[in-house]
Amino acid sequence: MEDRVVMAMVDTPLGPMAAGARPDGLCLFEFSDPNRLQTQVEAMRRRFRCPVVTGDSPYLDQLRDELRDYFAGRRTRFSIPLLAPGTPFQERVWARLLEIPYGQTISYEELAVSVGAPGSQRAVGTANGSNRIAILIPCHRVINKSGKLGGYGGELWRKQALLTLERGGQPSLYTPLTGSSATL
Repeated sequence: MEDRVVMAMVDTPLGPMAAGARPDGLCLFEFSDPNRLQTQVEAMRRRFRCPVVTGDSPYLDQLRDELRDYFAGRRTRFSIPLLAPGTPFQERVWARLLEIPYGQTISYEELAVSVGAPGSQRAVGTANGSNRIAILIPCHRVINKSGKLGGYGGELWRKQALLTLERGGQPSLYTPLTGSSATL
């Protein structure tokens, strides 16, 4: 298979998301906010040094299947291979995010300590914000020490919806066709 990133839009209960896959795994899953998405696509193009094209791939099909199970409450871990190159610090943070159990949260402070960088809450927050694979690399599971949600590139209502889903609830989610709320 040619070295490229194949992109497609994926419908989710949280609204449409852009997904990108390479021959060896998923490298992008981002909410479709045009400003954020363009930045992530450019970063991906630079990081992988290859064209980004519209299309489909077996990994995008696998993503759709696993997301269907996740949003139905039948999947707590994803098995799709992930490609998330970054700085060594970002990679440590993202690897630690993958260890946060489904339905649980940790604080930015706890995350900083766990990656060997006590006192660097802002730096782990920045690494969180640079995560190009939303939901699967669960940056939504990181909250403020006070218990408040903190930031989220996909907007706080989505972060709350994901946490509610993972805690066994029925979150109020965006319905893309009507712009109204609905439950899963």
